[in-house]
Amino acid sequence: MTTVLDVQRFKDEHRRFSMLTAYDYLSARILDEAGIPVLLVGDSLGMVMLGYPTTLPVTLDEMIHHAKAVSRGSRQALLAGDMPFMSYHVSEEQAIASAGRFLQEGGMHAVKLEGGGRTVGITRRLTEMGIPVMGHLGLTPQFVHQMGGFKVQGKGQAQAARILADAKELEQAGAFSLVLEGVPGDLAARVTQALHIPTIGIGAGAATDGQVLVFHDMLGLTTGKAPKFVKRYANLAEEIANAAQRFAREVASGEFPGPEHAYSANGSTPPPSGEKEEVRYGAG
Repeated sequence: MTTVLDVQRFKDEHRRFSMLTAYDYLSARILDEAGIPVLLVGDSLGMVMLGYPTTLPVTLDEMIHHAKAVSRGSRQALLAGDMPFMSYHVSEEQAIASAGRFLQEGGMHAVKLEGGGRTVGITRRLTEMGIPVMGHLGLTPQFVHQMGGFKVQGKGQAQAARILADAKELEQAGAFSLVLEGVPGDLAARVTQALHIPTIGIGAGAATDGQVLVFHDMLGLTTGKAPKFVKRYANLAEEIANAAQRFAREVASGEFPGPEHAYSANGSTPPPSGEKEEVRYGAG
């Protein structure tokens, strides 16, 4: 199983690695069997799975619900859970309790926190309690209103210096890795070179130690224009629509279900290869 020590070893050995989001049992199982070493139960599930306009409405209970499903589907990957908005903002005690739920109830191996500043102290406390922390700087979606929207961060000299300083402070506080989102590639390269811990980029150029994408973006399941940093490795939205339309046509024409899809009372039409007839689940 991949651990935080393995992730550090990836950087030490100059091995670039991948991370993908996962929000449910089936996707986690597929990605785990595909060999993706790190899976993130991101609060992006609020937008991708639940239809919220931002990540801000996502609750801790919703995150734990999805984390539990992902942990049931994964056997080898390092699992990190996103601490949602207002789950670590009130106090360090609240942060410890929230993070503890991710490990104890959700089956996660680590948590991810957005931002620097006071998050540095929380990171230190959590790591002291044995809870691994992944940092997140740059475009931090939980700060979307403060940033004036989903905009690239670190373009100016002062902002870039702040991100670099925050990155160093998070490393010193015990973070085992750092996500850099929506920052210029040269800044991401500077941060990556300055840190001993690995960086994971999304919209941060090619110089980071690892790369992460949202599962649904990577597969072309999200519709509309994709962000500049997204590469769609499939177009499953179109394939799913085509399959659904074909299903509807075959139902309307009577082509589906055929004899091979029907059960028999006397066993006169056994399943292929002598397999036992088995009902796994239905529609509801």
